[in-house]
Amino acid sequence: MNNDAAAGKDAAVAEHGSEGHGTSEHLVKMANDIGHFFGAEPEREDAVAGIANHIAKFWTKRMRDKLTAHIKHSGDAGLDDLPREAMRRLAAQQAAAQPGTVQAAAKQAAH
Repeated sequence: MNNDAAAGKDAAVAEHGSEGHGTSEHLVKMANDIGHFFGAEPEREDAVAGIANHIAKFWTKRMRDKLTAHIKHSGDAGLDDLPREAMRRLAAQQAAAQPGTVQAAAKQAAH
C-alpha cells in the first residue's frame, strides 16, 4: 500500500470510527435519512413500519445495537420523530422476543 492509499484509509477510519459502521452520530444521521425517505408515506403508521423494517432488514445487529446504546446513553433528541418511533418499536419487539420479558412486564403492569 502506498502512502497516499494509507493516508486515505486512515482518513476513512477517522471519519467513520474503527468499528466500521461510523460513529453513533453517523447512525443517527442515517436513521434520519431513512426517515426522510419514508416520510413521503401518506400514513404515519406506514412510515414508521417502513423505517423499522428497513433498519431490521438492512442494518447489522452491531449497527442497531450501537444506535440503541447511543439512545440509552445520550437520549433520542437527535432522532427525528419517525425514526425515533421506529427505534422504540424495534426495542419493544426485541423485548417481547426475549423469554421472561412478557411475563415480567405483565407482573409490573398488575401492580
